[in-house]
Amino acid sequence: MTRLNRTRLLYGQEGTEKLKNATVMVVGCGAVGSFAIEALARSGVGHLILIDFDSVEESNINRQLFASDSTVGMPKVDVAAARICDINPEIKTTTLNIFFDDGTELDFNPDFIIDAIDTVPSKVALYKWAARYNIPLISSMGAASKTDITKIKIAPLSKTTVCPLAARVRRMVREQGLPDFSAVYSTQQPVPVVGHAKNLGSVITVTGTFGLMMANWVINKIQNLT
Repeated sequence: MTRLNRTRLLYGQEGTEKLKNATVMVVGCGAVGSFAIEALARSGVGHLILIDFDSVEESNINRQLFASDSTVGMPKVDVAAARICDINPEIKTTTLNIFFDDGTELDFNPDFIIDAIDTVPSKVALYKWAARYNIPLISSMGAASKTDITKIKIAPLSKTTVCPLAARVRRMVREQGLPDFSAVYSTQQPVPVVGHAKNLGSVITVTGTFGLMMANWVINKIQNLT
């Protein structure tokens, strides 16, 4: 397949087949998750499972790959699936327009999981599900209120520093006796909120880097490079 020629030149035919035979589940298709999904699709991962309960809003456009004027109001998983099909129609895409929580039951057994969820209880519910089935997982910590992509790192959750979200997640993981896992986080101190906004500011260069780093982690695991 011509579209994967450059991938094949890097990983060889065997490595390209490994990607084609892999199943990756991405939970959260927003600012971070959209870039992870894009990278996995363009790299030729054969089966993508996408989970998100939300629809595209105009305020998403500054940082979310699937957000544009033409997609406002559409379920994020549907927009993601259509984009994946446009990139590579041979990719199998499974979508679930649901909110992931402790009551979520899934019939899937992915090779890897990417956590790009915003809410801590849902993140912990996903960690418990992954641990129950012994599925390797990488999780995004706080990408909002950050501006410096050179401060973004990957480490075991237990070794993360500075990030307030990572501190909350570490505590909950420890209290529930869950195993350690890889996390993408920033060592930059959060930038103060401008004015009296209720939401945190974020920029696509940072959220995109978080997503691409998680996708790269998964690809390297598939290729047995790490």
